Amino acid sequence: MPGVLTAPDLTTQPRPVYVIGAGPGGLAVAAALRARGVRAVVVEKSDTVGASWRGHYDRLRLHTTRRLSALPGLAIPRRFGRWVSRDDVVRYLEKYAEFHELELVTGVEVTRIERSGDGDGARDGAADGDGARDGAGDGDQGPGQAGWTLHASGGRVLAAGAVVVATGFNHTPRLPEWPGQETYTGELTHAAAYRDPAPYEGRDVLVVGTGNTGAEIAVDLAEGGAARVRLAMRTAPHIVRRSTAGWPAQRTGILVRRLPVRLVDRLGALVARASVPDLSPYGLPRPQTGLYSRVKEGAIPVQDVGLIEAVRTGKVEPVAAVVSFDGAEVVLADGSRITPDAVVAATGYRRALEGLVGHLDVLDERGRPLAHGGRTPAQAPDLYFTGFTNPISGMFREMALDAEKIAKAVARRLHQSAEA
Repeated sequence: MPGVLTAPDLTTQPRPVYVIGAGPGGLAVAAALRARGVRAVVVEKSDTVGASWRGHYDRLRLHTTRRLSALPGLAIPRRFGRWVSRDDVVRYLEKYAEFHELELVTGVEVTRIERSGDGDGARDGAADGDGARDGAGDGDQGPGQAGWTLHASGGRVLAAGAVVVATGFNHTPRLPEWPGQETYTGELTHAAAYRDPAPYEGRDVLVVGTGNTGAEIAVDLAEGGAARVRLAMRTAPHIVRRSTAGWPAQRTGILVRRLPVRLVDRLGALVARASVPDLSPYGLPRPQTGLYSRVKEGAIPVQDVGLIEAVRTGKVEPVAAVVSFDGAEVVLADGSRITPDAVVAATGYRRALEGLVGHLDVLDERGRPLAHGGRTPAQAPDLYFTGFTNPISGMFREMALDAEKIAKAVARRLHQSAEA
């Protein structure tokens, strides 16, 4: 791929902006920086771009429209359709890196980021003082003078003027520690390992989790030949139509995201009653909390890609939450016990940033960055984060906006450094 560097060249590069992660967020930032004349090197632990997307299940499509999901500087091809498939997302990311001639280093994992001592980072890239100012003008020197030190696989130590962490919202599969799960005699896997329904044909399957992933996998299993599909839920989800009369739910999310939470909750309830049938008789009651209140807590509404019909026809059976395992049995919150052949846990992911930046006091109690986009933590200037929110307006869209904000902030810091 054009622009790819070999690993040994990393340590000889003057202090660029290092972007960690070659998913959509990282590529978008690198392209936006390049458009402003700022040198950025994308470091990716896998051997290619879009590694997370390549690992998603076959059925997956963007729940946001093609037009509203493009990254800066390159539209998504019209031939990919309105709801872009997983494979086409990967093709787009590959083309994006090539089109923007991004500097990409693969097979290298950054394991820890540390603030460089005053002058230490500058010596790695250029000279102190005037050398730093000269470098800022042509992109060879990063923002500020102290910079950052990145520790990477193979014993590499990299000097960066600024760092953008874009390792992804869905980084490390999270599996709850259910009592008895270690001795469960059935098959228990995380949704991250699910690809298609073929291995589950003719089997009794329990899907745990009613987010978009769990709902879509349950439908995929029901349509793909599983003998029985149950969907365990702790809290009834909000379900929205992906598109109504040609109007995508994403556009509504964009319009309401800055309105008062209580107002959006009321509007959401009215829309739900008009567009989503009451599934209470089938075991899926309407949620008791407001839609936008749940979004603020991190729970995105489930976009209907067949769940409503599958529940109404009995192809997917909602059941109570899982509380424990007992031999071959799964114990549910209502006291009932079931004996599925397999359990697919769509129980989410961890950001897994603690080892990378946890010592910098830039994460909240849930391991999420305290600042994102063009803002940086006060104690960590020139350290940026993108792709760690799950907004109602669409993740790709927000990463594209974040990329422009980050690039603008970095360019401004470079200009200030050059004038110092």
